[in-house]
Amino acid sequence: MGARKHERAERLKAEKKLKAIAVLRDCPTSPRKMRLVADIIRGVEINRALGILRYSKKEASIRLETLLRSAIANWEKKNEGARLEDNLLCVSEIHVDGGRMLKRVQPAPQGRAHRVRKRSNHVTVIVDKMIVKEDKKTKANGTES
Repeated sequence: MGARKHERAERLKAEKKLKAIAVLRDCPTSPRKMRLVADIIRGVEINRALGILRYSKKEASIRLETLLRSAIANWEKKNEGARLEDNLLCVSEIHVDGGRMLKRVQPAPQGRAHRVRKRSNHVTVIVDKMIVKEDKKTKANGTES
């Protein structure tokens, strides 16, 4: 492996140490329904995201809440010296992909049959430190508060 490739691999490995990943496979909910809830918490601070999921009426929010708690626990495991209260964490990435599709048959009129597709999905949550953006005014003035 070349020097640049090696350096890049080491940099990616160091960045991955800061992130915590949790994956849910073959969740028996359609991806479309899960994406509705996932889009709400993308980029949100973790305490606020847990509150949103706790009080949401959607059934998918129950599974996403447990998945987010798992990602937070994974972050705590990776960063044993750091306290959760001191770090501002957020849901940096969340992906909902289609999973296995079970194909079933439902009776239809006149002896026919209609196909029923029972969809499932795979969800990936990545928790990372929140990046605080500086105001344009403070950058222009050169002052920090």
